[in-house]
Amino acid sequence: MPGWLLTALSYVPLFCFAYPFVMAWYWMAGGLLYWNWRERGFRLPDDPPPLDHYPPISVLVPCYNESETAIETLTTACAVDYPDFEVIAINDGSRDDTAEILDRLAGELPRLRVVHLAENGGKANALNVGALLATNELLLCIDGDALLDRHALRWTAFNFLRTDVGAITGNPRIRNRSSLLGKLQVGEFSSIVGLIKRAQTVYGRLFTVSGVAAGFRRRALADAGWWSSHTLTDDIDITWRIQLAGWRATYAPSVIVWILMPETLKGLWNQRVRWAEGGVQMMLDYGGPMLRGRMPSLLLIYVNYVLSVIWSFAMFLGVLIGLAALLGWSSPVIVAGVSLVPAWWGAVLAVTYFAQAGVSHLVERRYEPDILKSLFWIVWYPLAFWMIATLSTLRAFPRVLFRKGEVKGTWISPDRGFRTQ
Repeated sequence: MPGWLLTALSYVPLFCFAYPFVMAWYWMAGGLLYWNWRERGFRLPDDPPPLDHYPPISVLVPCYNESETAIETLTTACAVDYPDFEVIAINDGSRDDTAEILDRLAGELPRLRVVHLAENGGKANALNVGALLATNELLLCIDGDALLDRHALRWTAFNFLRTDVGAITGNPRIRNRSSLLGKLQVGEFSSIVGLIKRAQTVYGRLFTVSGVAAGFRRRALADAGWWSSHTLTDDIDITWRIQLAGWRATYAPSVIVWILMPETLKGLWNQRVRWAEGGVQMMLDYGGPMLRGRMPSLLLIYVNYVLSVIWSFAMFLGVLIGLAALLGWSSPVIVAGVSLVPAWWGAVLAVTYFAQAGVSHLVERRYEPDILKSLFWIVWYPLAFWMIATLSTLRAFPRVLFRKGEVKGTWISPDRGFRTQ
């Protein structure tokens, strides 16, 4: 084996440890800076600041086979505390009785407008239709199973006071927590997602808005070319294009929306592979412009994502080498330092994850006062997060790289977990 390859392989153990370690502290530092800058001592989510002017807002709700959730979602959306808004439900060729439910609700809810599309064109197409029909400059887009917090629109208006903000990402909170997967995802959105979005806002650029709750200026969308139906994850794609058009995208943690998440392994796996495919597609699509220096403001976040992909393959390689060593295979490919049993680095990462849980509790308790009940899952979720990220990236990368034909962003109804009445 060439000497340079053996040298490169010798760094695999260090990289496998260092990347999640460094990123955890990077996120914690950014999260604490954001908390000190924007949240500490500021109004709580149920006490939005009064504004001199409340701009009208259009709430867009794309729907596909939402017969089980449409009534709750739209009734809640129409009941928010805001003086001037409309709700537009876009039925994207649903095959169940969503159309009949929406028409009935339109007769009962004065603020609700309903649009029916003949065929399932995908979420991006439905959002484009809704945005073109909206009468207002500010848009808040939510999923068909999401429940808006009563004050979400007041906080949306507040976060758009800065005229250079073209997009905001809200604060999704998990509704269904009856299963192990549900509880783990509470930990994810507290210890991972919230910290990442705070840190990215502080460092200047967001990787993606949360498609389940995202606000936009129509001018920013027009500058970015609207949503694309030829992408795997419309939220990642539109976030990058809005920022490339010169607009800011920021985290708005007080724009709270309650969501349903997968509570089966199959549903969670399909969701995470789709997210990973969207990230890989972004990496490939923007690789050329990055190398040509056309996007310097997004370079840091792009390199970070590339490193996460490399780390996933390094972890896979490390596991293979560790298994070979465990089986007693004495080959030149065996790299010193690779072990399937954690050594000192395991203890360091454990301490880091406890610190991350503490920071998460500090910054998230204003949004979820009972977060201590989920502290156990918050401590352990980073380990699950990195495992899921590795496996989903390994699956997504070759699927995107070798996909034939044009991507068409049609959708199917996702797994939304188990709900109790």
